[in-house]
Amino acid sequence: MWHEDILGTIGNTPLVKINRVAKDIACTVLAKLEYFNPGNSVKDRIGLPMIERAERQGKLKPGGTIIEGTSGNTGAGLALAAICRGYKCIFTTTDKQSREKIAVLKALGAEVLVCPTAVRPEDPRSYYSVAARLAKEIPNSVHVNQYENPANPEAHYRTTGPELWDQTEGRITHYFVASGTGGTICGTTRFLKEKNPRIRTVGVDPFGSVYFKYFHTREFDENEIYPYITEGVGEDILAGNMNFDVVDDYVRVTDKDAMVMTRRLAREEGLFVGGSCGLAMAGTLQWLRDHRNELSKDDVAVVILPDGGFRYLNKIYDDRWMQDRGFMEKGHELTAADIAVRGPSEDGRQVISVAPDATVAEAVECMMRHAISQVPVIKDGDVVGSLEEVGILHLLVAQPEARSRLVQDVMGAPPPIVDSSLPAHELSARLEQPPGAVLVTADRPGSYRIITKTDLIAALARHNGI
Repeated sequence: MWHEDILGTIGNTPLVKINRVAKDIACTVLAKLEYFNPGNSVKDRIGLPMIERAERQGKLKPGGTIIEGTSGNTGAGLALAAICRGYKCIFTTTDKQSREKIAVLKALGAEVLVCPTAVRPEDPRSYYSVAARLAKEIPNSVHVNQYENPANPEAHYRTTGPELWDQTEGRITHYFVASGTGGTICGTTRFLKEKNPRIRTVGVDPFGSVYFKYFHTREFDENEIYPYITEGVGEDILAGNMNFDVVDDYVRVTDKDAMVMTRRLAREEGLFVGGSCGLAMAGTLQWLRDHRNELSKDDVAVVILPDGGFRYLNKIYDDRWMQDRGFMEKGHELTAADIAVRGPSEDGRQVISVAPDATVAEAVECMMRHAISQVPVIKDGDVVGSLEEVGILHLLVAQPEARSRLVQDVMGAPPPIVDSSLPAHELSARLEQPPGAVLVTADRPGSYRIITKTDLIAALARHNGI
């Protein structure tokens, strides 16, 4: 059995029990892992239905162009469907989105226009306005507009809702979503409440979005709007697909709590997810703790985790990015000096080396005597080459007589010489290049300490208490 194209793999994502981060919660907490979709997010579910609606309405004809404003994930879902249907894509996004998201959209063949975040929605520079303008200017194009498009919540009514009902065998009692366009929260809720009106739906909002206050007061307060970091959730508008009447409660979460929870989900649950997932989980646990007296062990809470972590490697999963924003304490980052001082040259003597006019046999004997896998070649205090055991082994197997050859005739490139202040995260990249070692300048001219991958791993393990 096979699928006719990639779109056949969308949906039926797994439901996984949350254990460690929810250990104090009285009921069962389950996460719907939407990063198992082919485009790595929940937005894959709405791409094709929105395109099909445009086709039925005659707004999109063969060879046409799909235009949308997106934080990245809806764009990927649309791009997958467009590839299979033969359409072009132009997406507008904001400058707060991760560069990985933009790279994904371009890899899928889309044109991407980056617009400023800190402008009002009606500003002609906003990503909403630019998308609408392009759809008017470009022939045979359609602005699918996920915020107003009824195919968005309908897709979740037909897929996400039934999946949650079936996967929990009808036991779901609470449904948590970090909402943006309103499609996931409202479409799924409509199905679930048709099955059981007692199911409670709770929205999770970032600080800086209007939804939390609007839900509780029905007042659209522009003073609530300010820039926030968490991507793909919350709004500075009231999306047409957002029906607050089907939602039972709303909580909100800070960027810091969202990012910290995102990292916890990876380290404690093995769920490598994005920032909106951390926001959703933090809000879920916050609400469940605040309502612990209303819960029983038979309750089943389900939270949607919208996307995966690979689109945030240079943000949430980068320690320096987290530290610069106050989401992690700034600790001492290991440097080349920290690592080298614990290595073979700790006593201050010069690194073990061989001369270029030594023989291969002499170099091998030196490496065996000192139990080292690679050795720099140094002449008059200058590093001129290197030898490493794999290369020597291959040479001697192919040419046993090479034992008598001079080192200068068989040596490889010299290892890079780095400053002792080089941080560990940059050192790692240097070690990926041949010969897999670097030299650190020591106190005396012409004196070096060597660092290998093994040295770096050992130092990191010590530093992190492993």
